[in-house]
Amino acid sequence: MLKNIVKGIQAYLGAFGVISKLKLWKYFAIPILISIITALIIGVTAYGLSDNIGFFISKLWVWDWGKDTFTTIGNVIGGLFIIAIGLILYKHIVMALSAPFMSPVSEKIEAHFLGTTHKTHRNTSFTQQLWRGVRINLRNLGLELFWTIPILLFGFIPVIGIMSSVLLFLVQAYYAGFGNMDYTLERHFNYKESIQFVKQNRGRAIGNGVVFMLCLLIPVLGFILVLPLSVTAASKETVSLLQSNNHYKIER
Repeated sequence: MLKNIVKGIQAYLGAFGVISKLKLWKYFAIPILISIITALIIGVTAYGLSDNIGFFISKLWVWDWGKDTFTTIGNVIGGLFIIAIGLILYKHIVMALSAPFMSPVSEKIEAHFLGTTHKTHRNTSFTQQLWRGVRINLRNLGLELFWTIPILLFGFIPVIGIMSSVLLFLVQAYYAGFGNMDYTLERHFNYKESIQFVKQNRGRAIGNGVVFMLCLLIPVLGFILVLPLSVTAASKETVSLLQSNNHYKIER
């Protein structure tokens, strides 16, 4: 698993070069706009709701002593909760709405690494790509929330609760990588087959998602570069996995 995570991270090497060589930057204009608008909306919402959640949490402390301290802690927890949920929503909203624009990018990257422009996959329309992106990301959103909530509660346990941050990061990374890989997989597999493929290559998905999540820690610039870099890296790595599984020989 660790070896595959590292490979998923290494796929980012040369991503800028591939984007420039294939002149792909123009394809990222609308997805970048979607990314920035979504980030702003979620950021403003998080700022407004964190105090409300903190106030609700502070009500759990019924004693007068330590009330101010507990309120402060409640505000921090409320902010972290909103940020965690906000990042989850950000990922899936952006990846779902960007699907029709990212599919041509992954297709060009695929042709570049295969050394051919021969069609080795099924054609899909803009609407089909959008619906596929929405369907995949709604499915992933539900599962990610299913795991995130107990992990956040786990964080309240003294000492061992510190592991919740690591687990939360890995879960978010996995589903981010999942979405990025599906831009290529949607041309080769149906919905269920793609899910099975990513499950068999969890390490690569996590590796791709690790850098995706780290990019979001970079103010402004991270939300601009996260999709171009992560989609390019995921497309490159997914094509490599398909080649190693002799998938293209089967299609021909």
